[in-house]
Amino acid sequence: MSETYAFSTIPAKILLPIDFSPSSHTALEKATELALHFHAELYLVHVVPEGSNIEEAKTEAAGLLAKSITGLAAKGVRATSSVEVDADIAGAILDVVEREKIDLVVVSTHGTTGWHPLVFGSIAEKLVKLVHVPVLLIRTEKPESSVKLISGRLMEWW
Repeated sequence: MSETYAFSTIPAKILLPIDFSPSSHTALEKATELALHFHAELYLVHVVPEGSNIEEAKTEAAGLLAKSITGLAAKGVRATSSVEVDADIAGAILDVVEREKIDLVVVSTHGTTGWHPLVFGSIAEKLVKLVHVPVLLIRTEKPESSVKLISGRLMEWW
């Protein structure tokens, strides 16, 4: 195991891939608790799949992430974020893990916004298999229907 990925019992930087679904909001709450407990920095990442309306999706995601960062700061959590664009969502998340020197990944097992639940489940599975740091899976109930990211719904994020 390389020094970069040497396991520490106390994570300094926690990654949360987020798609703004109820499932990822639950994961955000758990990641926030962990960040507070360990005095760790929280890094939020949203991946915009190639082929969608990229600029609009990036702008909307950046706005939501900014609200989340503000809410986290109010709770005393240091947080940063990025919006990535990639056809390979799991690959983009793995790149962030390496680039940002992440110690722990927190991911929900069901996402709905922008990513079909089966696809997101596949992303969680890929992360468990490929990432070189601990992964905490937050299992949430499978949503009954797909939720579309719309501006009226954004106010739920902090």
